Amino acid sequence: MRRAPGLLAPLLGLGLGLSLKLPAAVADDCGSLGQAQRLTFAPAARTRWLAPLVRPPGPLDPLYGTVRRFLALVQLNPFPSELVKALLNEPASVKVDEVVRYEAGYVVCAVIAGLYLLAVPTTGLCFCCCRCHRRCGGRVKTEHKAMACERGTLMAFLLLTTLVLLIGVVCAFVTNQHTHEQTGPSVEAVPKTLLSLRGLVSDVPQELQAVAKQFSLPQKQVLEELDGVSESLGNIVHSQLGSRVYPVLASVSSLGQALQVAMDHLHTLNTTLVELRKGQQHLEPAVQQHRDRLLALLQEPGCQGDCEGTLNRARSLELAADFVQVPSMDHVLYRLKGVPEANFSHMVQEENSTFRSLPFLVAMQTANMVQDVKKAVAQQPEGLKTLASSFPGSEAASHWSQALEELEEHSRPYLQDVQRYETYRWIVGCVLCSTALLVVICNLLGLCLGILGLSAREDPSHWDAKGEAGARFLMVGVGFSFIFAAPLILLVFATFLVGGNVQTLVCRSWESGELYEFADTPGNLQPSMNLSRLLGLRKNVSLLLAYQQCKEGAALWRVLQLNDSYNLDKHLDISQYAKKLQWDLKSLKVDMKDLDLLSPEAYQDLEALLASGVESVSYQDFLVQIQKPVVKIDMEQLAQELAGLAQAQGHSVLGQQLQEEARGLQNLSQELVIPQQNLVVKLNLSVRALESSAPKLQRETSVILGNVTSLKTELPALTNHVIQNASECFLTREMGYFSQYVAWVKEEVTQHIATCQPFSAALDNGRVILCDMVADPWNAFWFCLGWCTFFLIPSIIFAVKTSKYFRPIRKRLSSTSSEETQLFHIPRVTSLKL
Repeated sequence: MRRAPGLLAPLLGLGLGLSLKLPAAVADDCGSLGQAQRLTFAPAARTRWLAPLVRPPGPLDPLYGTVRRFLALVQLNPFPSELVKALLNEPASVKVDEVVRYEAGYVVCAVIAGLYLLAVPTTGLCFCCCRCHRRCGGRVKTEHKAMACERGTLMAFLLLTTLVLLIGVVCAFVTNQHTHEQTGPSVEAVPKTLLSLRGLVSDVPQELQAVAKQFSLPQKQVLEELDGVSESLGNIVHSQLGSRVYPVLASVSSLGQALQVAMDHLHTLNTTLVELRKGQQHLEPAVQQHRDRLLALLQEPGCQGDCEGTLNRARSLELAADFVQVPSMDHVLYRLKGVPEANFSHMVQEENSTFRSLPFLVAMQTANMVQDVKKAVAQQPEGLKTLASSFPGSEAASHWSQALEELEEHSRPYLQDVQRYETYRWIVGCVLCSTALLVVICNLLGLCLGILGLSAREDPSHWDAKGEAGARFLMVGVGFSFIFAAPLILLVFATFLVGGNVQTLVCRSWESGELYEFADTPGNLQPSMNLSRLLGLRKNVSLLLAYQQCKEGAALWRVLQLNDSYNLDKHLDISQYAKKLQWDLKSLKVDMKDLDLLSPEAYQDLEALLASGVESVSYQDFLVQIQKPVVKIDMEQLAQELAGLAQAQGHSVLGQQLQEEARGLQNLSQELVIPQQNLVVKLNLSVRALESSAPKLQRETSVILGNVTSLKTELPALTNHVIQNASECFLTREMGYFSQYVAWVKEEVTQHIATCQPFSAALDNGRVILCDMVADPWNAFWFCLGWCTFFLIPSIIFAVKTSKYFRPIRKRLSSTSSEETQLFHIPRVTSLKL
């Protein structure tokens, strides 16, 4: 079935326009105005942020962990709170036995160090005397079978001991240098930390003044947007009402197109129907005449061929469709005479132009209001002017700054002394590490030369020289070991005593929080060291709680609980702006009397369409006749059968008559039947288009007339409602800028200004400086140096034992293939000159 595209397209557009439900009132939507921009305020409290110090991971971390575990075994006692309390408050009351009891592990280590200090040098003196009398440290006097095994074992142990010493020396050099490198930055970080703490609250008034000055940001933003508020409100009114007006105008335009298309189909239907009836009048008698003649010819006795079948088909040669029976359209066309009188397209364009001029009207009416609002916004609240001057804590800030200034001044000489003494310690450490390195070098040279001397078989004198040189290098190493054992153990114990107590007494309790708990316990600290007294506060402040809050990023507002003594909301009252803006914006009104939506001619056309009755026409009667063929039988096919039947008759008169009838049917089909069929097709298009669209067109015409009338009545109220809604949205957006400022000020004052992050960071940095950057390398240094010092003892023993086997032997076995010579391939010597 074919459809009518000419009428379908405008009706679809009309249906789309009507499918947009028209609300009773415009929704309160502020999206068209836009949200308040995010203002960017300059931070007022970021200059005093103390960056935390962190020791980066390194290859020495396992060594640091080992030293800490060793110190944990040395000092098993917990933090001596009572002993420290007595030491801070009444140093004279401290008992020596309590100190010794607490330092029991260090006392044991001191005893071990004392024994080492006595035993090793004494042994060295005895060994020296013994060597002078040629009674020890000589040579192997008699060669025996197990000598090679003994020599190899001693050489292996000496080599292993030397390698352990070498590792210890390298670690000692590295940790000594690392300690020296960390001391400088650590000392330099102390004044910076104190300076950051000093600025913790000393700059609070300046920061609050900076906060108050940034009120100009929302002021400037609101004043800029007030310059464009007239245009914005006009566009909002146009946009909001456009969702009501434009769909109606679009539906009117589509209805005008559909009306024009329907009128075209009505005229086409009427014209085609007249032509069909006229053609039917001419076609009916001609078909009847042909039918009568064919019935007579085909019934003659001399007819040859399928005359009977052709006769049956010839009886069906008559008209099928009768267009006289279809209803007339004259009454419908009479009622629609002159329709459409209005030019709907031109009319809609004029109404759109009128509606588009609405923003200019709104802009003109809001000009005076904008100037009044600008005057109100340009003023600054009185509370902001006193924001800094009335802020509490100025006295506490003064005490804090003064105390830190004195501490910073008094600490600088001590820090310089620390750097100077650290340089001395570094030099001594390098010298003693070098002595340990000399022992390692002597041992390695002695082993190398001794092994080369043992492997030389051909030249006995060469063998004696290398072996003797190796033995002497080993004895030089033994001498260095005896000489520097005492300075080494003294340095090790001195650094161990200092660094170990720093780690176990200070660092361990600092990391676990015991120091904070000790400081918070009343009576443990002197009154002059009380944090609340230093800050000049009435309430006692817990050091541990303050540290935890500051570590979380809290400001002094929270730590010192200033919300009880300072009404911040009173200083941030901006209600004067809201009242002035709300009062001025409520007075806006816009007149919409020039918008007609429909002209009088368009009203008449639509009313005529409603009264025409085009939807009540019986289009089914048309379709009944249209579905019938013009002639019941296919005349072309009948003509072909007659032509074939005429040939079957030969040259008889009947054949000629049948041939003439065939030609006559063909001519009749071409001249009357086919044109009639084309008219039927044309009529079918119009009838089906009107049948499907006429009822819908009537309904939509009625709906659009109602919508136009309703919108025309509601438009003034809708306009004022949109203006009021847009004004409230504008007020909300502008107050949003001031709300951002208020929220930012509250956040800045309560969370960022005078943030005590430097306080917790200073404590953390102090622990990192003292424990991670100084104590750990310091302790690792004495640990490695002590490692080397105690391994000198097996080095001495194995070096003395091994040197005997590198010297010439007085008496040898007579065997030529001893186990010794087979192992080291030393040539046999028959005589030896001593």
